[in-house]
Amino acid sequence: LQIVVTILNMNDNSPVFKQTNLTKVVPEDTKVNATIIAREDLSASDADLDTIFYELTTTVPGTDGYFAIKGVNNPEMYLQKALDYEKFKLTTLVLYARDRPVGSTDTTNTANVTITVFIEQADTKPPWFLPCTFINTDNSICISSPYTGRVNISEMSTEPLILEPGPIHAIDPDYTLNEKIIYSIVGGDADKVFSVDADTGNLTMNKAATSPDSYLLQVMATQVNNIQKYSVVSVEIKVINKSDHPPYFESRIYNGTVFSGLAPRSFVFQAGDTSRPLMIRAADDDFPNV
Repeated sequence: LQIVVTILNMNDNSPVFKQTNLTKVVPEDTKVNATIIAREDLSASDADLDTIFYELTTTVPGTDGYFAIKGVNNPEMYLQKALDYEKFKLTTLVLYARDRPVGSTDTTNTANVTITVFIEQADTKPPWFLPCTFINTDNSICISSPYTGRVNISEMSTEPLILEPGPIHAIDPDYTLNEKIIYSIVGGDADKVFSVDADTGNLTMNKAATSPDSYLLQVMATQVNNIQKYSVVSVEIKVINKSDHPPYFESRIYNGTVFSGLAPRSFVFQAGDTSRPLMIRAADDDFPNV
């Protein structure tokens, strides 16, 4: 008597990943659709030789949608949406491997691997002149205000010019990189009256201004490592007549009269003459005809 025994394969083994934890550093400027982790590094094996079904989930709120896998049977992980270091710096993903499709009523064995992704800041932003004002909620764009200053006509200052709202200064907003910045005047000074220190941004004079016209300088801040990363700001320098005398009041004491019960912003009158408003006058000998 010949007896043939057929051994049926039972689904008694779970999928197995090569490792249960993975860490990946991804540059911020990685191109969309680029492979982050190759298929062979994420594939699971199954001793039952079952077809493996994969699912990728995100555990950190606000970071979903950036990473995905190629397909339900292909665990290759790729970048699905452009990264922004200002929005998040790391996220945690969980890749599940199942030996039955999701929703199957058959007994299903599951394994998972945790993937931690660190975002590495890249050189993506040009310099910012300070102070500046953020115009969007994620603080990725900062608009600077023009600088202003003044010089006396026919007089050359030997010290750095005092500007408002402060000295010329720019930073690299990719702050973890903090690339070196140099300064230059790229417009508005055909007569070469002014110079800017390449390293400090201090604005100085080469010679005296002989015209009462204002100068509208264009100062550029450039990253040393990449000249295509630059910003330009306006610096208005007003040329004025030198002030040799301080202003002074024409009288040391002014006397006035005011009536009780008057509304705010009512006139105060000259003492002893309620028909004439009280006038407080100042003069300046630099402007005798004013």
